[in-house]
Amino acid sequence: MIETMGLVKQFGDLVAVSDVTLTVPPGDVLALLGPNGAGKTTTVRMLSAILAPTRGWARLSGYDVVESPDEVRKRVGVLTEAPGLYLRMTGWEYLDFFGQLWGMSSSWRKARIDALARQFRVGSFLSRRMGEYSKGMRQKVALLRTLLHNPPVLLLDEPTSAMDPESARLVRDIILEMRHTANHSIIVCTHNLPEAEELADRIAIIDAGRILALGTPTELKRRWLGSPLMELRLSTSGNGTGRLDIHAGAAELVAEFATVESIGDGSLAEDHRIRYRTSEAASVNPVLLDALFRAGYPVLTLSEVAQSLEAVYLRVMSEAQAVRAEIEKG
Repeated sequence: MIETMGLVKQFGDLVAVSDVTLTVPPGDVLALLGPNGAGKTTTVRMLSAILAPTRGWARLSGYDVVESPDEVRKRVGVLTEAPGLYLRMTGWEYLDFFGQLWGMSSSWRKARIDALARQFRVGSFLSRRMGEYSKGMRQKVALLRTLLHNPPVLLLDEPTSAMDPESARLVRDIILEMRHTANHSIIVCTHNLPEAEELADRIAIIDAGRILALGTPTELKRRWLGSPLMELRLSTSGNGTGRLDIHAGAAELVAEFATVESIGDGSLAEDHRIRYRTSEAASVNPVLLDALFRAGYPVLTLSEVAQSLEAVYLRVMSEAQAVRAEIEKG
């Protein structure tokens, strides 16, 4: 469990993190999104008991980061964006060394290293010095180190940024498996928005140290982008009244049931579509389709248009920048 309340970190006059309140229960993944300098790294450092909060509190697995920092560190695995690897060591030596620092027995260290090496498909590399590794392989070994002592809390900064697509897919699958089966509380800091949407139960968007938006991907899309966007495609074969008449008439009928967002001009096959929004798609769509069929309009398909987390992120950041501009103006 990760819990924070009113977390603040101030460096002199600079407020790096302001009033951050979060809860990540076991089995959940929170994606922390934001531009460089937004306060993500400072937040992670407070959660891992590296930095003490100026105000507020944070608890990991029930231990306060100020009152019990050693207990917190035993229960957290931290992957930094630029992990410090001892490049003259082999991968095995490096992992074994950190296992000793965690107080793991020799047999437990060997069993965990063997298991993780199989899971991440790196067994053949661990006998080589890490100075010979690619960037992606170094990131994998750093992730193995993060997971080695099987901590209940994971703080992962850009866990796949240096990896090739196959390795990144493997790591995402492992994170998803841990979320569902191992009851870890996980925070992932990333600029990879599709990855965040795939992995996270909830998304937090942070800028200038403040949480600007927090919720599930679906909640954020509804809140920031509006009701679900539906697309109705009509058949390009007319019924005697002509394509344009069909298209215009269907749009008028759709407007009786929902808010029409955009209308193709109907002159080309690919423009023969109508997009509309409704907050009650499950009940509106069947009634609308029935009305269209009864009126003789040739419906080809009806589907929901995917709305991206990127669109949410850009909308949130745009509004934040507009607010700052107004404050600076006057």
